[in-house]
Amino acid sequence: MIKKLLFPFLFLSLLTGCKKVVQPPKINTFYKEAITANDRKIITPEEAKTYHVDTDYQYEYRTGKSGHYEYNYDVKGVNSKGDSVFGNINVQGKNGAGILRFDTIPDIEIKTEWIGQGKLKAKDHQANEYFLIVD
Repeated sequence: MIKKLLFPFLFLSLLTGCKKVVQPPKINTFYKEAITANDRKIITPEEAKTYHVDTDYQYEYRTGKSGHYEYNYDVKGVNSKGDSVFGNINVQGKNGAGILRFDTIPDIEIKTEWIGQGKLKAKDHQANEYFLIVD
């Protein structure tokens, strides 16, 4: 008799006592620090294990595992004054970072964000904007 009365209470306490912890989603920001300009220059031994080149796609190479790839692209574009720029970036998800090269001034580190297919917006440390396309 007691077992019949206790069973429903035990069952309910098990159901309500087990809670799944839900992690909040990671938020990508324009200045995401996970990708830096140095990522463009250095491939770690761990990344070298997953280094992949595919000439059917626009990226230069990719590293990582499915769902967490980091892509490397050559880019070209213009700054807000209309001057031509070119460079190389690494992108993971929607954000990335890289280096822009100029003929007359030193290289500039940038942070990037996809704004369309093959199109990116970039900013440097002085908040100058650049509009880039994958080359």
